[in-house]
Amino acid sequence: MEATSLMPLSSQPSPLEQHRRRNRVDFTEVREVKPAATAGAKAEKAASTKGEKKPAGAKGVRKTLSPEDEKLLNAILASEQDFIDSPAFYEADAMKKIYDEAPEIPKPDTTWYHPVMDDLSGRTRTIKHAQQVILTGAQEKVLFHQFNYARYRIWKLQQEIWGTDSRRPTAEQAEQVLRWFRISDLIREQIANTNLALVLAMAKRTRMSEVDFADLVSEGNMALLRAVDKFDAGRGYKFSTYACRAILKAFSRQGMKLSKYRQRFPTDFDPKLERSNYLETKRSSFEKDAAEEVKRIVLENRAELTEVERTVIEHRFGLESGEQDKPMTLEQVGQIIGVTKERVRQIQNKAMEKIRLELEANFLGNKKAKEAMEAAAAALGETPQPTLEEILGRN
Repeated sequence: MEATSLMPLSSQPSPLEQHRRRNRVDFTEVREVKPAATAGAKAEKAASTKGEKKPAGAKGVRKTLSPEDEKLLNAILASEQDFIDSPAFYEADAMKKIYDEAPEIPKPDTTWYHPVMDDLSGRTRTIKHAQQVILTGAQEKVLFHQFNYARYRIWKLQQEIWGTDSRRPTAEQAEQVLRWFRISDLIREQIANTNLALVLAMAKRTRMSEVDFADLVSEGNMALLRAVDKFDAGRGYKFSTYACRAILKAFSRQGMKLSKYRQRFPTDFDPKLERSNYLETKRSSFEKDAAEEVKRIVLENRAELTEVERTVIEHRFGLESGEQDKPMTLEQVGQIIGVTKERVRQIQNKAMEKIRLELEANFLGNKKAKEAMEAAAAALGETPQPTLEEILGRN
């Protein structure tokens, strides 16, 4: 039996109207009203297994939701609930027929699933089921009727809330929305757990060696959940028939994505291999050459340094033989030449300025050329040229 639309297409709110409704709804506080009598003992029991509380019956009491329930309520009412419609939902005592009078459906045992997934060689491992549950067509129809009826009740509550002037759910409406959502989520989980082996069976049959088996199963599980949401039990087909095609299509899409990715990125990206060390090599070579040039300037006295200036530079930067690894401090140099450390600093700065002028004139080029080089380096994102102290290796 094909699913019939609950409302005409023309009466559905536009996406813009849905957005306006969501922006106008306030869920921070709900108003407590006296709840109506509830039916369906099995539905109540199923909801209670998820931690659902029954609506309170006190009058005139303002009630706030817990942060978790408030967040869940916002998520549920953010968009219109989808469901597969059925004429059985509009019959008299529909809830009683769908839940209370329905036969008991055996619960699946999924204790075997995690050991299989933990084994990386799951493709060749034989799946052993603790208690394999295979549902008949009638049992599947019962479960899907219960699942879609819960989603239908959520949709109906959404229309009631959005149709009020205040657009604020009452305490009863909030409780009912959360209760029906947990009922639908519980049944959805039961259907998915019953068909977990279907995903593994399809994954073992798929020839996709380039795809990791765990990723393939993960994609199949997502396809299984989407199939649960879209399956129409009223058409008379088994769910496994519908789910197998959905899972295989998901595997095919995963393979196509991987193929496109491999075409764009033939090899794995390695930042260390992609990064060029040209600038670092160039700077290191330049510093070495500059340091040698500065040493020659001092030793040959091409900067016309005085004897005191040469003594300060040689001791401060370890240019004296045997002192390359032990440059002296300002105070130590001051003790040698008999002046204070502040005077040593002044002599050092004056000597370094002479060395810099000589280095620019004969090694780095004139000042304008240096400024142009620094501007070009800044435009290219290169590091600036080292200072004289860096060239001399001062600690």
